[in-house]
Amino acid sequence: MAKKKFNIDALWKVERLGAPSLCPDGAQAVCALSRYDMAENKGQTSLWLLSTLGGQPRALTHAGEKDAQPRFSPRGDLIGFVAKREQEGRKDDEPQFYVIPPDGGEARRVGHVATGVEAFKWFPDGKRVALISWVRPELKGAAAQAKAHKAFKARKETGYATSEATYRYWDHFIPQGRVPHLLVLDLSTGKTTDLFEGTAYELTRCDPDAHAFDISPDGRRIVFAQDPSPLKPVDARLALTEIDLRSRRFTEVARDPEWDFGHPRYSPDGDHVAFTASHQGRKHTMPRQLAVCPRSGGRWDVVSAEWDHEVDGPLHWEEDGQAVLFIAEQRGRSHLWRFDLPDRRAEIVVEGGTLSSFDKTAGTLVTLGDTADHPSRLHAHLPGEAPRRIESFNDALLGGYAFGAHEERWITGALGDKVQMWVFYPPGFDKKKKYPVLHTIHGGPHTAPGDHWHYRWNYKLFASQGYVVINVNYHGSSSFGNAFLDSITHRWGELELQDIEAATDWVLKQPWADRRRVFATGGSYGGYMVAWMNGHVKPGRYAAYVCHAGCYDWTAMFADDAYAWHAKELGAWYWNDQAKVNAQSPHAFAGAMKTPTLVIHGALDYRVPDQQGLAYYNTLKALGVEARLLWFPDENHWILKPRNSKLWHEEFFGWLAAHDPGPKKKA
Repeated sequence: MAKKKFNIDALWKVERLGAPSLCPDGAQAVCALSRYDMAENKGQTSLWLLSTLGGQPRALTHAGEKDAQPRFSPRGDLIGFVAKREQEGRKDDEPQFYVIPPDGGEARRVGHVATGVEAFKWFPDGKRVALISWVRPELKGAAAQAKAHKAFKARKETGYATSEATYRYWDHFIPQGRVPHLLVLDLSTGKTTDLFEGTAYELTRCDPDAHAFDISPDGRRIVFAQDPSPLKPVDARLALTEIDLRSRRFTEVARDPEWDFGHPRYSPDGDHVAFTASHQGRKHTMPRQLAVCPRSGGRWDVVSAEWDHEVDGPLHWEEDGQAVLFIAEQRGRSHLWRFDLPDRRAEIVVEGGTLSSFDKTAGTLVTLGDTADHPSRLHAHLPGEAPRRIESFNDALLGGYAFGAHEERWITGALGDKVQMWVFYPPGFDKKKKYPVLHTIHGGPHTAPGDHWHYRWNYKLFASQGYVVINVNYHGSSSFGNAFLDSITHRWGELELQDIEAATDWVLKQPWADRRRVFATGGSYGGYMVAWMNGHVKPGRYAAYVCHAGCYDWTAMFADDAYAWHAKELGAWYWNDQAKVNAQSPHAFAGAMKTPTLVIHGALDYRVPDQQGLAYYNTLKALGVEARLLWFPDENHWILKPRNSKLWHEEFFGWLAAHDPGPKKKA
C-alpha cells in the first residue's frame, strides 16, 4: 500500500513520552505518556510501566488527566507523582502528591497541600518527600496558608498588584504574594513542614523544579539553589545553600556574586556537591560548566573549564563517585556524556539525535531521545549488552506515512566561518525536478535545532507538503563553542543574516531549487529575523515571509518578562543609546519593507508580548504591504492546543500557497 503524506492530524496522534525513572534494581522504568484528541481539543497524560529486560509496557494510571513527574521510591514499593484528581469526594484545586504501587492498585493522595505541589524528591528512607510549593512567606503553619489561599481564590477582585522585579515568566504570572518554599511531607501522617518558614530563603521564582535541590544520601541535609539578592530579578545569580534538617541551620555551600549556580547534586558518599556554574560576571553568554565543591568547606572547582561545551542539568553521579553524567549539545545534536573527574575528560555515553532525559541505577541506564526521523523513544542500556528499545508506542502510526530524507551540510557563512545547515527533502524527492524552498529560522537565538523531532515546527511535516526545508544554525547558535554563540552580542541581525543569505545562495545553485519559490519563516528570534530580513533583503528574493511571535521593536519589547537582559544583548539601555538599540531593531527599517508577511502571535506570550506582532502587522498595512494576521487570545509563545495548532498550520501553508507562483511551465 502507498504510504500517506504526513500531516498535522497525524502529528497530533503521536504519543509523547516523558522523562523516565528507574526502580532501585533497574528492572523497570516508569514514565508519563501524553495523548491528544483533535476532536475534543485536549490531551490526557497517564503513567506507564516499562520493563528494561523485555516485555510489553503496561498502563499504570487511567483516572487522572495529567499524571506527571513519576518517580520510584528508594525501596521500589511505590511510585510518586503529581496530579490533579478527584478522590474521596474531593476534587483537587491545586496539583497534589500521589502514590501508587508499581504492581497495580489505586493511586492515593498523600495529605493535602493547599498551595499545591510543583515538584518533589524522595528521601532515601522512602518515608518522606521534599516538595516545592508556592506559599505566603509572612504566614506560619499549614492551616494559616490554607485559610489565606482559600480567601484569595474566593476574592472578587481580579487585579494583580506587585512591587517585584519579576512578576511574570514566559506564559504565566508569578503567584501574587507567594514564593516557592521547600516543604517536607510525611507519608504516614500526610503532614507538611515548611523548611524555609520564618526565613528569607526561597527557590528561584522562574519555574522551580526538582533539579533546584537535592537530598543528601543520609537524608539529613538538603542543598538548594537560591537568589541571595533582595530584588529577585529574572537574571539572578543563584547561590547554593544547605540546610541541616535536625538543627535547621543554614550553611553556604557556594556563593559568588560573579557566578550563577544551579542543579546541585550530592555525591554518593555525601561528601561533595556537583553543580552547574556560569561566570555571569564575565559575560551573560558564558556557558554553564560542571563544578564540584567539598561539603566540608573549601573552594569550589570548575572542573570542565577547559571543555568548550555547555552542561545541561540534571547531573547524575556514577556510583563510584569518580564521574558525573549529564546531557550536552554538540554541533546540532545532544548526547549523554560521562565526565571523568580525576582526568577532567568528557566522553559520549549515548549519542543523539537529541537526548532529552535519562536515569541510571544498579548499572542500568535508560535514555529518552528523538531524531528528526522519529519522536522520542526509550532505550535501556544494560552492561555488556546493545541498547534495547523498551516501547513501540508510535511505530504503527508512523509506519503508515512517507517521510523524506534529511542531511547535514556545512557552508561558509559570516566571518568566513563554517556554518551548519540541515536540509530536509520531501518524500520521493527527485533532484531532476524543481521544488519550492522553505527556510525555517530557529529561535533563541542561543539554541541549535537539527537532528530533532519538533511538535510545533516539524521539519518532516513541512517537507511532506512538497518543500525542501532549510534550517541554518547561524552565528549565535549553541553547541558550536562559546565564541560562536557570543559572536552576535551587541550586533543582532548582522551575522545571522549573512549566514541565512549564504544558505540561500547555496540553495539557488542547486538544480532542484525554484528561485521564484523561496520562502522564509521563523518563530521568536526567528520571527525577529524574518522581520529584519524584510527591511534588509532586496524585495523579490523571498516570495513571502511568516513571522511567528517575532520581536519587532526593541524599545517596546521592554514590556517582556526578560527586560533585564536587553542591555546585555543589545549593548545599551534604550534611554542611554537609542541609536544603538534602533540599529538592531526591525521597526527602524520599516520603510524598506515590501515582502508579503503572515504575522502570528498569542495574547498570553510574555516573552515576546503580542503588541510586537500587532505593531508589525499594523505597520505593514500602513505601508500598503500585503499582510495577514493570525492572533490567538488563549495561546502563549507556543501554540499548544490541538485545534489551534491545526489552524496555525492551515494558515501557514495557505499563506505560502497564496504566494507560490507554482512550477514554471515549459514554453
